[in-house]
Amino acid sequence: MDYFNYKNGELFAEELQIEQIAAEVGTPVYIYSKATFIDHLQKIQRAYRELETTICYSVKACGNVNILRLMAGAGSSFDIVSGGELYRAMQAGADPSRIVYAGVGKTDAEIIEALNADIGYFNIESEAELENLIRLTKESGSVKNKQLKAALRINPDVDLQTHLYTTTGTRQSKFGIALEQARGIFTKYGKDKTVQLCGLHIHLGSAGHTVEPYVEALEKILALIEQLRSNGFTVEMLDIGGGYGADYVTATSPTAADYAAAIVPLLKNKNLKLILEPGASIAANAGILVTQVLYIKKSAKKKFIIVDAAMNDLIRPPLYDAFHFIWPAKVDERFVPASRKKDLQLKGTEVADVVGPICESADFFAKDRLLPPVKRGDLIAIFTAGAYGFSMASNYNARCRAAEVLVDGSKFSVIRKRETYEDLTALEK
Repeated sequence: MDYFNYKNGELFAEELQIEQIAAEVGTPVYIYSKATFIDHLQKIQRAYRELETTICYSVKACGNVNILRLMAGAGSSFDIVSGGELYRAMQAGADPSRIVYAGVGKTDAEIIEALNADIGYFNIESEAELENLIRLTKESGSVKNKQLKAALRINPDVDLQTHLYTTTGTRQSKFGIALEQARGIFTKYGKDKTVQLCGLHIHLGSAGHTVEPYVEALEKILALIEQLRSNGFTVEMLDIGGGYGADYVTATSPTAADYAAAIVPLLKNKNLKLILEPGASIAANAGILVTQVLYIKKSAKKKFIIVDAAMNDLIRPPLYDAFHFIWPAKVDERFVPASRKKDLQLKGTEVADVVGPICESADFFAKDRLLPPVKRGDLIAIFTAGAYGFSMASNYNARCRAAEVLVDGSKFSVIRKRETYEDLTALEK
């Protein structure tokens, strides 16, 4: 569910016309819905209320500091993967004791920054990283009054059945350690006096569409926890990561309640603190990318709708072969979409490619897509762009990154200004 809907043929974000926002701010522009962010977070909070659960919104999904401040105010903490994300979270007023820090390649400088911030848990991806964390903690003297806590990331060899580039829980992945290596690492470091290895972490990937892989992974991890505890090791926390699907296509992903219905019974009475790291499941449908039609081009075999947004604004279609529903912001009533499907067949739609201005054949948002007729100057909305839209944006072709707007009921705020040409060279002088 989200708060982007058509009224009398015009697309609204909550109570505001998309055309009104674009007229004031320009295009391309990311438009976010505050109500959608909050609604998706609250659904997760309610779904897992039976367990002692910390929800750590994944900063990498959509890291605008205003969005993070919104999430923190609604009770979320944060999953971070870099020093920059730690800085963003702290700027948003996060409670550092509830932050978890993941990632396979934390630098010494980033680790020391996190030690000084006194974060909740380091998610450890390798034995070498754990050794380095112990060394840096001793050398820095950052943790004086309590033992630093860490969770070991386990690779459960479970396939989320998503795109190759967003799968992280199989044996060939660079993430985590093999299940059978865990006991050896706990034997070697589980009683360390500097870093308390007291948790396990899994993350299967992104854009999952079924609950079963999580159940399979949890069954493996719970058996490991039982073994570790029987050998005298403390395991107080289980972080089951993120990757819960968002509806890029209408009603194709389980809801938060669906996931919880399978996961919560497995974890009841296990004496475990649960951490979740949702990103796209909160942010994806909370944002759209609005772009303007520049030209209509017809070749011998193709029709192209050339727009002013480009792959530097949303790289998911060429990078992951990802589907995003695309539709004009203003349509005749007969073209109002009842759902967001890959092949929404309405009488009068035409097949076209939606492409951007960048000098790459990979610069496209959709190929051979059925769309209502559009003309130069019309606005088109690219849906489910709230996650990994702006956060993966670049300045390729010396393009200025788009503005970000947050809608709250009948008002909106520009939460990131559109970049200027001066911004492009500001750090080069």
